[in-house]
Amino acid sequence: MLKPFFEKEKIEAGCDEAGRGCLAGPVVAAAVILPKNFSHNVLNDSKQLTEIQRFELRKEVIRSSITYGVGVASPGEIDEINILNASYLAMHRAIDQLNMKPELLLIDGNRYKPHNEIPHECIIKGDGKYYSIAAASILAKTYRDELMRQRAIDFPGYSWETNFGYPTRAHRDAIREQGITPLHRKSFQLLPAQLELFD
Repeated sequence: MLKPFFEKEKIEAGCDEAGRGCLAGPVVAAAVILPKNFSHNVLNDSKQLTEIQRFELRKEVIRSSITYGVGVASPGEIDEINILNASYLAMHRAIDQLNMKPELLLIDGNRYKPHNEIPHECIIKGDGKYYSIAAASILAKTYRDELMRQRAIDFPGYSWETNFGYPTRAHRDAIREQGITPLHRKSFQLLPAQLELFD
């Protein structure tokens, strides 16, 4: 069972991101403020759930949240400022979408760049410990998966509808055979030998 809050008296927003390890597509973050009495017997780290569960839980999170936001940092921004800073940027954009200012941010992971003078706590594997972080992980993951499915139509052959831009063998084989797209992160090692992708 996950915990409903870190500090009961404060307005807390859970924050998480999806897509840091991908070769293509944006990094997406979400921020969620849940009621203090929120509980759910299935909600957990999105990586521990099936795709069907994630999309069902997304409806529950949106319905139950006090407010939520989703932020995106593009492949170009990732290449320009690096994936870690782009992850922070996506989180900041998600937080800016909230219709109230949190008094405390619960950040999944061990690092964060402060934003708008809001205090924060970094919690390793927080998406398996706190409802609000788990809810944010669900929104970030499902939003990004949907986006990559849509882009798979524009750029067929890379199997984004199933790998969502992660470095699977099918994805790397497609890069080797077809080259890269505007959604690929040029600052990443797209192939082990880089094989003259940018010529």
